[in-house]
Amino acid sequence: MFTKFKAVLTGILALVALPATADEISVTHWGALMYGTPYAVAVDKGLFKLAGIDITGILTSQGGGTTMRNVLSGGLPYGEVALSAVIAAINEGIEVKIVNSGVRTVADLLWVTMPNSDIKSIKDLIGKKASITSPKSVTDMVSIMCLEASGIAVDKVERPALGGIGSGLTALESGAVNAAAILEPIWSSRKDRYRPVYFAKDILPPMTQTVGVTTPAFIKSNPEKLRAIVAGRRAGVDYVFAHPKESAEILAKAYGNVKPEIAEIAVKNMAEIGYWGRGDFDIKGMNEFTRGLRIVGEVKGEIEWEKIIDRSFLPADLRGAS
Repeated sequence: MFTKFKAVLTGILALVALPATADEISVTHWGALMYGTPYAVAVDKGLFKLAGIDITGILTSQGGGTTMRNVLSGGLPYGEVALSAVIAAINEGIEVKIVNSGVRTVADLLWVTMPNSDIKSIKDLIGKKASITSPKSVTDMVSIMCLEASGIAVDKVERPALGGIGSGLTALESGAVNAAAILEPIWSSRKDRYRPVYFAKDILPPMTQTVGVTTPAFIKSNPEKLRAIVAGRRAGVDYVFAHPKESAEILAKAYGNVKPEIAEIAVKNMAEIGYWGRGDFDIKGMNEFTRGLRIVGEVKGEIEWEKIIDRSFLPADLRGAS
């Protein structure tokens, strides 16, 4: 089956195929969240090598800012990073280029409560406590956007910042909060312990969470490597959508801390809603994410995307503006 799949990829990868050279890249929350799935698959199935680059290691980080620093200071050719971290870097006068989109939805984020709770919907959170991870985080901005979209004044819901996802869930179980944020694959591993209050995807339009970035210097010195990375990731995304069960097994092995059966549920859920973008840009989704950053005070004014984006490293069929 894989031989047949590789044949389908030939037309995509032929234009970027090069002698493979060894490199490391950085992916936000590698080993913990779902962003890294296409990379795990592309490494395991040899899709990066087929595209012309040998990715020998994927470095993890606990967030977009760390991934950005890995790219800027560590000599890495590429990182998949939170869009918010890119904007923060640009606001600091750091020159970076976005070469592909990553995750184009917040479908992996939801708020949960305990099974016996009387909280049934987002409107039931009025006068209650629903935790976020930290101020100006994705959970902070998405929770505000969901409340506003549901016609609920933000000050009607107390939103304590409790640190990581685990801290929020601990507070939920102790009764310190009425709802807590959770992400895949943690959600798939704990569905028997909590009940959903609301999924962000059911309230908000698509928004781009992550993008692939590099530096102008690396673009100038190694454009072929960038094309190979972007093409290899795109092939990984296509493979995940075509073979979610096998991809889940690969993810579980690569991460080492996710049970295969849990990975299978999480990957299937994300594949069904097209969680991973193939690389092409959704400008509306990028603007929607930026609107959230503006709400939490991380962005002022409009972002001129065409000054930041470089589409030339995308396969030809993905370069059109959207």
